[in-house]
Amino acid sequence: MKARQSITWPLRRGQTVGFTLIEALIAMAVVAVLAAIWLGASRWMHQRAGIAVSTAQLHGLVTANASYAMDNDGAFCPATSADNLIRWHGGRTTLEESFDPLKGFLTPYLGGGHHILTCPLLRHHLSTSFEKGAGGYGYNAQYLGGTPQNPFAGAIAPETPHLGRVVMFATTALAINGGIQEYPFTEPFEWVDRRGRPRGPLQPSTHFRAAGKALIAWGDGSVTAELPNNQSGPNFYSGNNRRENIGWFGPPEANGHWNPNSPAARGYSP
Repeated sequence: MKARQSITWPLRRGQTVGFTLIEALIAMAVVAVLAAIWLGASRWMHQRAGIAVSTAQLHGLVTANASYAMDNDGAFCPATSADNLIRWHGGRTTLEESFDPLKGFLTPYLGGGHHILTCPLLRHHLSTSFEKGAGGYGYNAQYLGGTPQNPFAGAIAPETPHLGRVVMFATTALAINGGIQEYPFTEPFEWVDRRGRPRGPLQPSTHFRAAGKALIAWGDGSVTAELPNNQSGPNFYSGNNRRENIGWFGPPEANGHWNPNSPAARGYSP
């Protein structure tokens, strides 16, 4: 029985096996393009996953606030106490202390670990955690966490269809000197007086970190992704709103969809 022989191609004298310089450069270019495509796809997938998690966390906050209202005669959770020691997201015993995320007004309704989970889209943006415990989410302190007549008591939840046009929570941050910090409130275009009238500009805090959009949780429990319409508002901390992708959305005449009595909130054209 004959042994099996391997077949080899004969080389001509002086011939070598290998890549030419052009072939090597082409191969390197192909590898670089494939790596760039993979990196872009990986970032896109990571961001989409972060958006999904953040959306679920906003749904959880709305559900917790609705549960609070059921136990408190229809009043939503207060944004803050008059002495500023207890907020919706945490509590403290002195003004110099950091907020304990287990002692907020909303804490008993969050389930699980009884604290707010940090938005995964915020982590690589954050410069400091001055307002620690809110997870990168801001509450509507002007119209749902309080009223112009009583800013330290949760507003009565209106049983009308326009509740779905009133912001409850949003992805938020404040632009400061050198970056951003956490901020637990989503600010309208202007603050309002005791009659509900807009009286002067506020620094914007809605953070458009979800692929250039902000995630907004409305009073009816729905969550949408909104584009900015203004990022040129005032900044009181030497920050840059536009650079940090912080601004407002919605029509200014509705005070940014915060005002439940605005024509836009009622579904009419102003």
